[in-house]
Amino acid sequence: MATLIFDIETVGEDFDTFDEMSQNVLTKWIRQESEEGSKTYEASLEDVKKSTGLSPLTGHIVAIGMYDGERTKGAVYFDSLPEKEKANFEEDEYRFECMTEEKMLEKFWEVAKKYDTFVTFNGRSFDVPFLMVRSAVHGIKPSKNLLSNRYMNYQSENAKHIDLFDQLTFYGALRRKGSLHLWCRAFGIESPKEEGIGGEDVGTLFAQGKSKEIARYNARDVKATYALYMKYAQFLRF
Repeated sequence: MATLIFDIETVGEDFDTFDEMSQNVLTKWIRQESEEGSKTYEASLEDVKKSTGLSPLTGHIVAIGMYDGERTKGAVYFDSLPEKEKANFEEDEYRFECMTEEKMLEKFWEVAKKYDTFVTFNGRSFDVPFLMVRSAVHGIKPSKNLLSNRYMNYQSENAKHIDLFDQLTFYGALRRKGSLHLWCRAFGIESPKEEGIGGEDVGTLFAQGKSKEIARYNARDVKATYALYMKYAQFLRF
């Protein structure tokens, strides 16, 4: 059974470049809940501006990391600002390749054809919907449906998606769900955040042209997800 572990990193568009109608749609709830100009309003507005990368409608993918545990090989496709950090390179078990979002999506779905089991952490709620919508935006049809039949006993044989966030929390039964960092800490796995970079830093790093740092962080995310998957497979999968 060929298994692919994957993770994505995203950044958002600059809120101030949106047309007036789009800005109004994104901030409508703020105006309903707080008075314009108040501290609460300004804080909420700042949150909206910082979170455009959480939606495929207002953000895009800047890195897709993949790892094949059986072959102990991985790849990270990453985007960069023009003229900054475009060189491909290799480190440890990973091959890093710089390309556009459209190209990385094409290559991801081409790779996905070779696998029947996919592993993510919170991929059903974030990574996969983002991948599928951004693919459609570029006119790319996904080669696998990674959102069908959420529950394990009803998943398709040619595309089984194991979301560790689902499995480790028993589909939400666990009261405190925990982030990837906390799950890694509990199982004694090196956290991808231990080098001082987290998902919240990706937008800033991208704007600074530090795309290789994003790519390396993405690789650590994938490797940590794989290590966590191995703990799950050994002790909690029935």
